[in-house]
Amino acid sequence: MTPTLIIVVVAVALLFLGFFTVKQQSAVIIERFGKFNSIRHSGLQLKIPLVDRISGVVNLRIQQLDVLIETKTKDNVFVKLKVSVQFKVIPDRVYDAFYKLEYPHDQITSYVFDVVRAEVPKLILDDVFERKDNIAVAVKAELNEAMTTYGYDIINTLITDIDPDIQVKNAMNRINAADREKVAAEYEAEASRIRIVAKAKAEAESKRLQGQGIADQRREIAQGLVESVDILNKVGINSQEASALIVVTQHYDTLQSVGSDSKSNLILLPNAPTVATDMLTNMVASFAASSKINEMTGSNVKTSDLSNKKYESKDLSNETDYDEID
Repeated sequence: MTPTLIIVVVAVALLFLGFFTVKQQSAVIIERFGKFNSIRHSGLQLKIPLVDRISGVVNLRIQQLDVLIETKTKDNVFVKLKVSVQFKVIPDRVYDAFYKLEYPHDQITSYVFDVVRAEVPKLILDDVFERKDNIAVAVKAELNEAMTTYGYDIINTLITDIDPDIQVKNAMNRINAADREKVAAEYEAEASRIRIVAKAKAEAESKRLQGQGIADQRREIAQGLVESVDILNKVGINSQEASALIVVTQHYDTLQSVGSDSKSNLILLPNAPTVATDMLTNMVASFAASSKINEMTGSNVKTSDLSNKKYESKDLSNETDYDEID
């Protein structure tokens, strides 16, 4: 191989070594003889072989760091918090991000620990759950103030998990279950009360309608009896005989109603064929006796009135005699 060919091969090799590519959302740090030279961004780039070298690659995309912290609340409950920090390198501060901070993840973790362990002990366990956003805001503010100096921008901080001790968690579950059972019991009691009130109202309305129906029935029966007595009076049957006839008719109607039910166990005593006749005879005799008693009572009253008048006249005659003697 001739020297010329060797020189050409070496030149071509060096030329290829001088070209390199940078990926999208990345930045490459170029150093010349160990000293910072330039920052190259995405695309095809050229460096001087054997003079310039790629010192490092800086990722410009948003990154996430999950930090798990165990701390104690104000009411002495140990709790584990998972804080997710989203951050990225500021494009204009690539130099600071690469040279000023060697381990950015460790630095961010330290700040998160510091802020969380300063904020959580001020709160009781329930407030930690309710105010987790406030804790996240405090972490972000502290990180932004510190990390901007090193060329990092804190996009967001999220508290993605709060895990108290297992015994505390079980106690909280029991409290929650008891509260739910209490609410369920209150709703069941209210539903029972509504059912009882509705049933009472329905029974009261039923009784009212039943009483109204009985009253209407008795009124119609009385009206029917009056009409029946009037009809019988028109054909020459007096009121006493008409009443007796109606009672006997109702007696036979009752017997017919009882006999129509094949499953009835009702027995009327006495229930001989002559019962109706005896009933009618007794009723007529009772009406006759009642009439006689009324007549006798009326005659006695008239006789007593006449006797009183005689006594009064006798008294008057006595007074007249005394006047004559005087």
